[in-house]
Amino acid sequence: MTGAELLRLFDPKLCLFELKATTKDEALQEIVDRVAPPGSRNHQFIHEMLRNREHLGSTGVVKGVAFPHGRSLAVSKLMVVFARSQAGVRFESMDGEPTHLFFVLLAPPQDRANQYLPALGKLVETIQDDRLRDRLMAATAFEEFAAVIREN
Repeated sequence: MTGAELLRLFDPKLCLFELKATTKDEALQEIVDRVAPPGSRNHQFIHEMLRNREHLGSTGVVKGVAFPHGRSLAVSKLMVVFARSQAGVRFESMDGEPTHLFFVLLAPPQDRANQYLPALGKLVETIQDDRLRDRLMAATAFEEFAAVIREN
């Protein structure tokens, strides 16, 4: 999967460039609020699915990045939501450090195009590069974010 192909899974309206959350549950709530109207069934399903996934083990990895993900009937196609917190969120990351960059993958139960795992793999590859991660931390608008993703 190329960076350009990955970028098609993002919706500029779903990117959050400054999370207010300080805890894992607040971060998930704030992200899901952007995806589905608060109080709606889809909101409830997505939030519950992400929380259940986190109970299996934190999706916060190292270098200040988390990859909350899962499948739900509440979404009709694979989508990736980007969120950033300059201050950092306590996300129970593997390295114990605050999480700053969130890539939330949401997929329907059946992903006919089989993009879920390639997209996750491409995101993991992208954040390995310190320079790209620093540029994602500095991005303040979707155009800047998109330029970084397209490069990789």
